Amino acid sequence: MEILFVLMALLMVSFVLLPFLRRRRGMIEQVPAGHPDAADPETYGFVRTEELDIRMPGPDQDLLDVLDVVQHTQDYRAAQQLLAGTETAGELRWQRVQAFAGAAALELQQRPGGVSETPGGQWLRVWRTEAPKDAGGAAVHAEFLVQQAWRTSTRGTDDFRIIMEEAKEACGQAALLSPGDPIPYIVELSVARGLQYDQKEFEQLWLKILDRAPAHMGAHLAALHYWCEKWHGSRELANAFAEAAAARAPQGSLLAAMPLFAVFEHLPEVNLVSGFYQSEVVTKAMHGALFAVHAARPDDPMLAHVRHLLIFFLVRAERWSEAMNQLIHVDGHVGALPWTLSPDPAGEFAVYRALAVAGYEANGGNPATLPH
Repeated sequence: MEILFVLMALLMVSFVLLPFLRRRRGMIEQVPAGHPDAADPETYGFVRTEELDIRMPGPDQDLLDVLDVVQHTQDYRAAQQLLAGTETAGELRWQRVQAFAGAAALELQQRPGGVSETPGGQWLRVWRTEAPKDAGGAAVHAEFLVQQAWRTSTRGTDDFRIIMEEAKEACGQAALLSPGDPIPYIVELSVARGLQYDQKEFEQLWLKILDRAPAHMGAHLAALHYWCEKWHGSRELANAFAEAAAARAPQGSLLAAMPLFAVFEHLPEVNLVSGFYQSEVVTKAMHGALFAVHAARPDDPMLAHVRHLLIFFLVRAERWSEAMNQLIHVDGHVGALPWTLSPDPAGEFAVYRALAVAGYEANGGNPATLPH
């Protein structure tokens, strides 16, 4: 009889814990009230899941056109011209450097080359050979090496360290070619994580970025990783860094959204508190991000990044109408946190989108009541 009581108790515990254990970071496997399966996102003009663009957080047609030319012709000059015409200290140039480096890394991964095959990403090697003093090509090459280290090697191994040391040297070369350019130092922020810079060394690197681009949102997001608990800091240090950035944010800056990114970086793997996403800490961070979005320029390249993260938190907090208001601005592109952490970014985004639609309709909303 005692064994029977124990088994019954274990069964009851499993019923209580299972829904929470299935709700891991970035994923919702349960179907809450509102039944998203019954809602149809396409009635709101949203893009079909299979047509969602996972490459970028938002549209950049100039970049896509140039990437298409470069990859089809293997001629780097269109990329060189695009970067040369992009503001040096701006967010857009950093995103484009990342995109070109990522494209070359993916090409190399798909076509590593051999006796009779030219390796992928050959256009980047030609770029560095033919235009060694081009600052844009040097920055792309440095970022390419960083991405190669994280993609192809295991952190802590000799191979990883060798590639990271090469990336560090490439950052130095890129910085010499363009002294006022923050991007070589932003690239080095990832090197700092990989090579385990101590905090004093990291802060010296960070000061070089602040001297050149004090309100650079992409740089702040890259630096936040270093201060996180899973890398070389702690929850407290990450929160302090994010709060300080938000406090000194100039008018119209998206830095006010930094605390929400810090909260996301420290989400528990298993959340056993049903009201966590309505808690004071999370609510305050969401309100800061919503304020930042409202005050930002409509063409701010980082605006889509903040909107995507807001969708994640607003859906979790069951703030359906606000989630829908963010969705209408970013739908179609899903190359941003938190979706990129999933093996299926488009599918993950589609789940949250369906939940937002279902919750919105369950509370009386419909396509006609949604502002555009």
